[in-house]
Amino acid sequence: MYFSKSFIPILKNNPSEAKIKSHQLMLRTGMIKQSSSGIYSWLPLGFKVMKKIEKIVREEQDRIGAQEILMPTIQSSDIWKESGRYEDYGEEMLRIKDRQNREMLYGPTNEELVTEIFRSSTKSYKSLPQLLYHIQWKFRDELRPRFGIMRCREFYMKDAYSFDISDEEALFSYNKFFLSYLKTFKRLELSAIPMAADTGPIGGNLSHEFIILADTGESKIYTDKRIFDVEYEKTTLEKKSLENLRNKYDKFYSVTDDKFNKSDFENSVNENNRLVTKGIEVGHIFYFGDKYSKPMKASVDYQGKKIFVKMGSYGVGVSRLVGAIIEAKYKDKDEIMKWPLSVSPFDCAVIPLVNKNDDTNLLKAIKIYEYMKSKNIDVIIDDTEENFSSKIKKFNLLGVPYQIMIGKKSENDLIEFKEIGSDSKYLKIDKIIELISNKKK
Repeated sequence: MYFSKSFIPILKNNPSEAKIKSHQLMLRTGMIKQSSSGIYSWLPLGFKVMKKIEKIVREEQDRIGAQEILMPTIQSSDIWKESGRYEDYGEEMLRIKDRQNREMLYGPTNEELVTEIFRSSTKSYKSLPQLLYHIQWKFRDELRPRFGIMRCREFYMKDAYSFDISDEEALFSYNKFFLSYLKTFKRLELSAIPMAADTGPIGGNLSHEFIILADTGESKIYTDKRIFDVEYEKTTLEKKSLENLRNKYDKFYSVTDDKFNKSDFENSVNENNRLVTKGIEVGHIFYFGDKYSKPMKASVDYQGKKIFVKMGSYGVGVSRLVGAIIEAKYKDKDEIMKWPLSVSPFDCAVIPLVNKNDDTNLLKAIKIYEYMKSKNIDVIIDDTEENFSSKIKKFNLLGVPYQIMIGKKSENDLIEFKEIGSDSKYLKIDKIIELISNKKK
């Protein structure tokens, strides 16, 4: 991509209406543009990051055996009335009517719809377990949308649903998603802590939020610092291994403010290990048994009886993760962002010093750019006549993790190369490509 041809509308200063880092950076670097209150258009830079996050989320769902479907954004009110949630959900649900005066709604979540799909398609216990997920837009009519995409009304979300024959098997499915989420956030270079949480309008009696630490977080959290040392990399998808993993985390006190009990916290955690801070929710998993299957009559035949299936649901805010990564990585005082290579809009930026009277640097940069593209490096070249220091500041703000500078110091086969936050090195182009390619693995 040539920068002169890209659609990256960068603003000179932070917009006054943006109060937190992610909102400021996303507006300033042209990742999003507000359409109406709490609703945003995703422009090329932001959309590219979000689609890379989506790819990682999808890969980790596939890895535990979940199957992808796609459900509509508009749902019939009938199934919500059947489950008993239509009136209970509250004013966050956007209720609409079609031209036949039928009551419809813009889906805030999909427990009812996926249960209706399951009950009409599956009759025997031999088909269980079933793990289904989709990645789709959701709408919740927030009273006070704020903080950009972190608390907006329309958002992009992965939600998954499990169907099992018994509580024991359902907890096995729950633990699969537990591990899947830990691995997903690790690939995004986020340290997400699973915390016992309230189930809210979804219901049930078992729930974990996955929280990353951030000063701008809306959740207050109380945890034992030792939870950060729990290892999960060797956990397999076997029942006992997953159960042991959950037990490792659950033995440490770690809750959001809606589950906090002061005496429990003080009795469970040594004073030196107590951590009280703020965090951002990036994922939420629930187990609610037959809360939906029973009223909606979603059952299977088992040993001559009809058994209502046991269900769980599992959400990841794909669009919210874009903001969460910024909150974790952006150094606003220095105006430096560094995207994880796995989701960066580009792997590398080629930044030549362009002189009107001498195109030597630009021609050299174009040659490097074309060669890197041929080696499957996602690269952008800044072919504008902007001064060199302004270009560097711009790409520090955009967060492209690797930069190649073509200026007075570039001689022969050695090229000035740096990773954001590190000092420059002088390397040959093939060594640079090897370094970036190895990091991408």
